[in-house]
Amino acid sequence: MSNLLQPLRTIVLFAISFMTLLAVPAHAERIKDLGTFQGVRPNQLTGYGIVVGLAGTGDDSLDYATQGMKGVVSRFGLTLPQGVNPALKNAAAVLVTADLPAFAKPGQRLDVTVSALGKAKSLRGGTLIMTPLRGADNEIYAMAQGNLAVGGLGVSGADGSQVSVNVPSAGRIPSGATVERAVATGFDTAPTLTFNLAEADLTTALRVADGINRTFGDQRARAMDAVSVAISAAPGAEDRIMMMGMIENIEVSPADAPARVIVNARTGTVVINGAVKIHPAAVAHGKLTVSVNEAPRVVQPAPFSRGQTAVEQSSSIQIDEQKRPMVNFKGGASLADIVKAVNAIGASPADMVAILEALKQAGAMKADLVVL
Repeated sequence: MSNLLQPLRTIVLFAISFMTLLAVPAHAERIKDLGTFQGVRPNQLTGYGIVVGLAGTGDDSLDYATQGMKGVVSRFGLTLPQGVNPALKNAAAVLVTADLPAFAKPGQRLDVTVSALGKAKSLRGGTLIMTPLRGADNEIYAMAQGNLAVGGLGVSGADGSQVSVNVPSAGRIPSGATVERAVATGFDTAPTLTFNLAEADLTTALRVADGINRTFGDQRARAMDAVSVAISAAPGAEDRIMMMGMIENIEVSPADAPARVIVNARTGTVVINGAVKIHPAAVAHGKLTVSVNEAPRVVQPAPFSRGQTAVEQSSSIQIDEQKRPMVNFKGGASLADIVKAVNAIGASPADMVAILEALKQAGAMKADLVVL
């Protein structure tokens, strides 16, 4: 009896192992890598400020810097004389930018980027004076101040010669801003949670909704379109945060990318993804070169004659045609077949663009041709 059960037990274990392999999708990715929840995103902040302490590389007499400096000294009860515009070679007007992460709370620190607004040659060694950073609603969300870290270097000589390394007119202040106000995301009060894919795809949206429903054992998720997946959730930040954390770690298999050929006409770069297939076609690639050389010569008249010196034209025309073999693409040719065939006929990136465009026009390549 035990001898009969042994093969049966082996078959059952094999079947269980096979079903387990089928349950794990190929090339699965976490949902958090496919998109973000609506409202949970960073916000851009911008401010206008003054950098001081420069070694004569500032804006000199730029009106923006002068007005900014007047505003700075007015905070301390100082007033510059009427009509006096100081030469601010040690100061520069700058724009300050930063990204406010989602759920950032007052007191947290942000990195800021400082860029010269006028003709300041370098911000190396400068210090940013306290600058308010505003959002799109013109409300202040952070305050920035600190010493700049500039990776560039600029040197100029008395004769006007200049040498620049990287960009000395921009720098960063690590942890240079302090959050003063939090941004309300509204995720805890919205009727439903919405997950937005980074790239629109109907199949991927359906698979994300199906993965969420299989994990929770109900029908709380539904695909609204090629980007958005609506998820029913009970109100309250604590419950929703727990559910969002679980959803982010669910693994799904995204849909294959559509067949696409990317061509950068400026650099000659051609990228073909693995989904591109070629239908039966024959390609011949040749190169015809026509060169015309002009070699005029001076003709002198015979001695004691009444002739005049003249210029006689002499032209030489040469035609050089490089013959290339015709390549036959069989039906269903893959990316490797395309690359191999194009290399065989010695096509350059520019010629490859022409070949791909011709295949597209002939109906032999069913793919999106994107020219940058």
